[in-house]
Amino acid sequence: MSNRRVKAVGYEDDYDEYEEEEEYEDGEDGRTANELSAEDQELMLLNTVKVKSLLGEDFIATDQEIQDALWHYFYDVEKSVTYLKNLKRPFTTPKKSKENPVSRFDQATHAAEANIKHTEGKSNTSTAKSKNGTVVNGVTKDVAGMSVKDSSTSKHKNLNVVEEFKKANMKAAASFVVVGHVDHGKSTLMGRLLYDLKVVDEASMERLRRESKKIGKSSFALAWVMDATTDERERGVTVDIATNHFETEKTRFTILDAPGHQDFIPNMIAGASQADFAVLVIDASTNSFESGLRGQTREHAMLVRSMGVQRLIVAVNKMDMCDWSHDRFTEIQQQMSRFLEIAGFASSSISFIPCAGLTGDNITKPVTDIQNAAWYTGPTLVSELDNAEPTKRALDKPLRMTISEVFRTSPNNPISVSGKLDAGSLQAGDTVTIMPSSERAIVKSLTADNYPADWAVAGQIAVLNLADIDPIHLKHGDIICHPSTAIKNIKSFTAKILAIDHVMPMFVEVHRGPLHVAGKISGLVATLDKASGNVVRKKPKVIQPGAVARVIVELEREMPLEAPSKVILRSEGRTVAAGLVEE
Repeated sequence: MSNRRVKAVGYEDDYDEYEEEEEYEDGEDGRTANELSAEDQELMLLNTVKVKSLLGEDFIATDQEIQDALWHYFYDVEKSVTYLKNLKRPFTTPKKSKENPVSRFDQATHAAEANIKHTEGKSNTSTAKSKNGTVVNGVTKDVAGMSVKDSSTSKHKNLNVVEEFKKANMKAAASFVVVGHVDHGKSTLMGRLLYDLKVVDEASMERLRRESKKIGKSSFALAWVMDATTDERERGVTVDIATNHFETEKTRFTILDAPGHQDFIPNMIAGASQADFAVLVIDASTNSFESGLRGQTREHAMLVRSMGVQRLIVAVNKMDMCDWSHDRFTEIQQQMSRFLEIAGFASSSISFIPCAGLTGDNITKPVTDIQNAAWYTGPTLVSELDNAEPTKRALDKPLRMTISEVFRTSPNNPISVSGKLDAGSLQAGDTVTIMPSSERAIVKSLTADNYPADWAVAGQIAVLNLADIDPIHLKHGDIICHPSTAIKNIKSFTAKILAIDHVMPMFVEVHRGPLHVAGKISGLVATLDKASGNVVRKKPKVIQPGAVARVIVELEREMPLEAPSKVILRSEGRTVAAGLVEE
């Protein structure tokens, strides 16, 4: 992530001893402090104090760097702290600076710190109301009133994007989601892959080794390449989707590292919705494979297949823990092959790769344990990734881009969104509609597959810098369309589902990628024959696990859906069904 620049905050009459004509120095992005609203100034001041406190003495960050992070992440303190800790190396003995005049920002910060300590001890603290009346210790919490209208939009080039794509003769691009049971080594495996491919430099890796050793988790250093948040590192598990990029001679890849814990299945679904294929990681050590098959190994495999993933690479990890036993690998391969074929994967679309994430064996280079692993003569994990063909791009269909993240890059590009183009294409200067809000925005500029571009097409993961829209209208899971072919919001639909658990009229969460809405299965229309789709029984009372059925789903609020969108139905923390919207 590149460092985003933001101007230091300005303050009003409290510091009138300074000359009125004095102006704050412009930041590198050209934004002056006085451009911040009073609410933004208060938020920036309070959150800067919070970030400094959370960073502690081990991480030295300037006020400017803290403000940059806060501006980029819409004043999200936790994300700003995580970013700064990744950016800054820890110092055991901070260097003493020369005595300089105290800056206006430091004066205000010290005053704010004193005020916060004073007001926290009083029950009758005076409060400053925000536009919606929300207050905390006299400081507003909302930024919804922030104006983001911007007339300096890019000129439309009226490109024929499909023709431009054909002429570009681009390197193949593919994204894959990494799934599997918790603690089976997904993040470590991907961290090793990135390290061995020189995506992560030695200095950064050494820093992660020091930090993990400091808290007694030295074996987690490689996993921390992907698990960057404080929560993930403290808990030792992936919580949200982590992304990274690497290239081979043939393909430009995007990694989507999904959480394995059952509590974070919705986040895993969000990652799988952006993937062309999947890597299922299995721990080969004693009893671990078996416990995973009873847990998220089974559920993740069924979910990715239900979401349209057809190609699956099974990375049989931690083979060093069983001395590269051929018998153990064969046992796992046979059991998983039977299950995956029942789940709907074609045997020709499944491949098994033995590897060891901690040692790096058979990830980018062949196994070093030649004596015990002489039986394996197949490809490395990276070679097998390169052999996976990406799905066909839906270039001729209406634009559909699912938003996976909303953030801020700079005052020149105040609102940015990222996500995968599921269908269609777009270019800089396009006017787009965001559903379900039906608000419009203009694409000022964009990047595609991590590179600046004039256009993006289906299959690419893009970042759009938007103008003329307020961030309150942009949420995870929203869909970007062209106004003339916008997806419709619906409140009920019929779906053809595969039951994973018992299904009956019941309350459910309907998941479409990152978006999920509460609803209920209001009717069981019929059970269907798996092969022909013909009706087997009308109006069943219960749908048994493994059966295919047609059901009616009603939503608590409107949701952008169309046939044949893929949906997942979950109830009380478990996945009960997956299927396709029919009407």
